[in-house]
Amino acid sequence: MAREFKMPDVGEGLTEAEILKWYVQPGDTVEDGQVVCEVETAKAAVELPIPFDGVVKELCFPEGTTVDVGQVIISVDVASDGPAAPEPEPVVQAPVETEAEAGEPQGRQPVLVGYGVAETSTKRRARKGAGTAAANGTAAPAVEQRPLAKPPVRKLAKDLGVDLAAVIPSSPDGIITREDVHAAVAPAPEVPAQAPAPVAAAVPVAPAPSYDGVRETRVPVKGVRKATAQAMIGSAFTAPHVTEFVTVDVTRTMKLVEELKADKDMQGLRVNPLLLISKALLVAIKRNPEVNAAWDEGHDGKAEIVQKHYVNLGIAAATPRGLIVPNIKDAHAKTLPELASSLGELVATAREGRTSPAAMQGGTVTITNVGVFGVDTGTPILNPGESAILAVGAIKLQPWVHKGKVKPRQVTTLALSFDHRLVDGELGSKVLADVAAVLERPKRLITWS
Repeated sequence: MAREFKMPDVGEGLTEAEILKWYVQPGDTVEDGQVVCEVETAKAAVELPIPFDGVVKELCFPEGTTVDVGQVIISVDVASDGPAAPEPEPVVQAPVETEAEAGEPQGRQPVLVGYGVAETSTKRRARKGAGTAAANGTAAPAVEQRPLAKPPVRKLAKDLGVDLAAVIPSSPDGIITREDVHAAVAPAPEVPAQAPAPVAAAVPVAPAPSYDGVRETRVPVKGVRKATAQAMIGSAFTAPHVTEFVTVDVTRTMKLVEELKADKDMQGLRVNPLLLISKALLVAIKRNPEVNAAWDEGHDGKAEIVQKHYVNLGIAAATPRGLIVPNIKDAHAKTLPELASSLGELVATAREGRTSPAAMQGGTVTITNVGVFGVDTGTPILNPGESAILAVGAIKLQPWVHKGKVKPRQVTTLALSFDHRLVDGELGSKVLADVAAVLERPKRLITWS
């Protein structure tokens, strides 16, 4: 018999996911727990394991398709000798509508990856005419079979004004191809040639530039980029942002980085300026704990400031799918080697596109290193729910007054944006000044820690 595997909720209440890659094809044998596909949600790319054994019968959607949570994505033939294996128990029951019940709720697919199904219902519109036919006791009229064609071919037919129902497929499987669509385009009627009127001289005319979209590319906004855009709009228009800047001599910090690279306790770890900048920010937060907080509007209209007694340090990472901000849990409690190890794992996982939704939740303060792109500084936007974000500019050799003389020194500019509802100018200035002081004289990492 056939069993169906539906798209699970792979995050916290997410409603859809895009199928990035299939790892199996019809006819392949699959086992319980085997990864069958990779999908991308608004938060991350994750792999989906199938919860039963069998032989793949059908892949319901091609790669690149965005599928709603609860839709069947793969059908598998399972052994029929013996009682059927029970469906996995769902973590949370939430009503969804099926075509057969036309509006009646049923249990949602169990969560296989992530933190559980959000306690919200997903509604689907009943098929038009289904309720009327049932009420009259008559059978619904037969639905006309839809011509078989892939989405790009359907778009081509639409652009060319070709009715797919009138196209005769050339392939034995009945699937209409691009060549079939082009062949169905009626040739333009031939117009008898007319003798051109005599002209004095042919004047070459340059073709007019095209502004009809031929020279444009449209990229759908979805997945991580869509979620980032929505979060940034919400943050920018909810929290009143204030940004302060400071330029600091980090020559001693750069020397310490080179010394740590040669230290036997740091061998095999990711040692770079970002490591010491992260440690400097953690020291500044320890000296000014009020900055590590969040604003809560409250359920009864009474706003509260939530003071965090832990630091989940977010690190903005650019990936092929967009900017993500995973965070290092309890970064305040880590030693320098532990922090270096966590930074290395975070960056490597992000570049591979394997950052889990859990790794991007619960952040309290963030660092964004725009200096890797050669940028001097910027005005970063807060991550929703956080109080501050530190932007680090490019470290450059510049003339600097050092011990009364102008000398070439390694200099960078720091920018701290903070939520002015809970961080006033004095507190924000103290935090930024402390970070700069540690980077100017990194020995303070010992005396201030």
